[in-house]
Amino acid sequence: MRSACRLAARLLEYIEPYIQPGVTTNRLDQLCYEYILDHKATPAPLGYMGFPKSICTSVNDCICHGVPDTRPLQEGDMVNVDVTCIKEGFHGDTSKTFFVGEVSQRVKDLTNCAFQAMQKGIEAIKPHGTTGDIGFAVGRFVTRQGFFPVREIGGHGIGKKFHDDPFVPSVGKKGKGDILPPWSCITVEPMVNELSEGIRELSIPGSSVKYYHTVDQGLSAQFEHTVLVRDGAEGVNYEILTARDPHFN
Repeated sequence: MRSACRLAARLLEYIEPYIQPGVTTNRLDQLCYEYILDHKATPAPLGYMGFPKSICTSVNDCICHGVPDTRPLQEGDMVNVDVTCIKEGFHGDTSKTFFVGEVSQRVKDLTNCAFQAMQKGIEAIKPHGTTGDIGFAVGRFVTRQGFFPVREIGGHGIGKKFHDDPFVPSVGKKGKGDILPPWSCITVEPMVNELSEGIRELSIPGSSVKYYHTVDQGLSAQFEHTVLVRDGAEGVNYEILTARDPHFN
């Protein structure tokens, strides 16, 4: 898991300089595909339930699972790049919302809220805690910032399977939900909407994967880490496996 997650973290750092006005998300997808193969790994999204690309690129009002295409990114856009690498049979899953050129203060505020919400959710993890603890921490933080957590979509268990139990919500009650056993892995990935929590589900041709937009065309931001639930020894409750690699250059 650590190997797969390190590669996923490095991939996001690798792709960041290419996210510029005029670049298509198809180009980002191709660059990520080549990088993953060069590092003797497999892009998990490619062919997963018919998904046609190696990464997900969700621009502006797209909440998640956006499919890379030929449209160039524009100055002021925001784009979430979601990557998952399979290395030696294990999955490393992470995402980040990037700015395209100069963006508005509103975009910055929303994106910062999503990032901090992820951090709050991770900080709520403890062995034998619950998914509701995570959802409570995320939802309370987001609503206090005046934004809206997406309820229907969230994080998940991960390991040899891409998506596994439990569902990790962005809204919840302390002590409720599934128990988090030590030495299991989950993703924490709150999606935060600008104007309302409503979502619109759309189909991808040839795939059973759905993608989602806000119902009101408001913006949406997301961040994601794969996290190992530790056993609490010496006060260590969790380990962020897709954290930024300080040795990457």
